Amino acid sequence: MIPRICAGMLLVLVVWVAIRTKASQQSTAGQGAKKSTPAACPVTLPDKVAPTSEASSLSEVWISRRKPALRVGLWPDGTVVFQPGGPGSIDPDGSLGMKFPWWRENGLRGKLKIHGRRLDAPAPPLRAYIPDGYGNTGFQSTELIFPAEGCWEVTGEVGDTLVTFVTRVARIKESK
Repeated sequence: MIPRICAGMLLVLVVWVAIRTKASQQSTAGQGAKKSTPAACPVTLPDKVAPTSEASSLSEVWISRRKPALRVGLWPDGTVVFQPGGPGSIDPDGSLGMKFPWWRENGLRGKLKIHGRRLDAPAPPLRAYIPDGYGNTGFQSTELIFPAEGCWEVTGEVGDTLVTFVTRVARIKESK
């Protein structure tokens, strides 16, 4: 009986330490980020299947949901992080801009449209810069401009084909 109790207590201790270690790592990783982004943001994780060998060099993490597929390159853990010296841009009004690669697979033709909204608080809608010059097939470079940090739902569409994902947007400010 005592060995079973000891084994049970050991198991509880191991699980508790693992949970505390993970929480501590997440807390340390997010130091300096605003606390306005809820942990409950249902981020979309990528399926890690690049549309073609050409596009695989652009991003290792992609998501698509229909055939012919419209794909978008996502951040591996579902969080777009803006930090000093990191990728992206911060506009004078505080908006956060980040490049996102999109790919129209074979058979999908048309102009890409993107729209989005913040899920966890009121905010102006997402803006998207979609440069001309890429044609109506294949790769399309874009910049998504998030008016604020938070949990964002983004939808890209070409004709009646669309892909929607949810991402967390976080900004880590410079330490003084």
